[in-house]
Amino acid sequence: MKDKPFSIAIDGPSGAGKSSAAKAVARELNAMYLDTGAMYRAVGVYMMRNGISLDDGEAIEENVSGADIQVRFENGVQKMYLAGEDISEAIRTPEASTAASKVSAVPGVRERMVQLQRSIAAGHSVVMDGRDIGTHVLPDAPLKIFLTASSQERARRRWLELQEKGANQSYEDVLADIRERDARDCGRAASPLRKAGDAVELDCSRMDLPAVTREILRLARERMA
Repeated sequence: MKDKPFSIAIDGPSGAGKSSAAKAVARELNAMYLDTGAMYRAVGVYMMRNGISLDDGEAIEENVSGADIQVRFENGVQKMYLAGEDISEAIRTPEASTAASKVSAVPGVRERMVQLQRSIAAGHSVVMDGRDIGTHVLPDAPLKIFLTASSQERARRRWLELQEKGANQSYEDVLADIRERDARDCGRAASPLRKAGDAVELDCSRMDLPAVTREILRLARERMA
């Protein structure tokens, strides 16, 4: 990826492992990795901190311009800043995840984040993951991946992550959250989650991260050739 910039768009539902795969692929190809979900989480944190109802789309749209969100890359790691404060850890809570799903359904939020995402990616080899990367943010990406897995498997993985962090959330609650988020992501009016017509679908229900990474790298090298 040292010559002509090459972009890879990875979309899919919550908990499919998009971020982990995208990071691994970007590292192998010496490309920039952009976690777009972190940007929506930052917007969600801003709304919660400012007492703006996550169920009030009009209020969210009116206030998103006041969110001073910056994406910085420190030692090759993406960091999220809100009004100069590093919120990279604060955006990783279940509450921030729910907030991200709700604010991402607001057209004004998506418009602002897409502009920011495109400006960051311009002129770079980039691996970007999210919900509408291949369909909306980078529609001309040479390689588009739709990474998915069963809701039960995605919930199991998320539940294990939460257990490792000491969270006391039941598997049943995690599964319900996953299914609720799927419904919001697929049903929203603004850039809903869907597979791009020219995307390669990978069901990773029975694939581990190294296997997913190898397959995406194989496809990327085919397209680059």
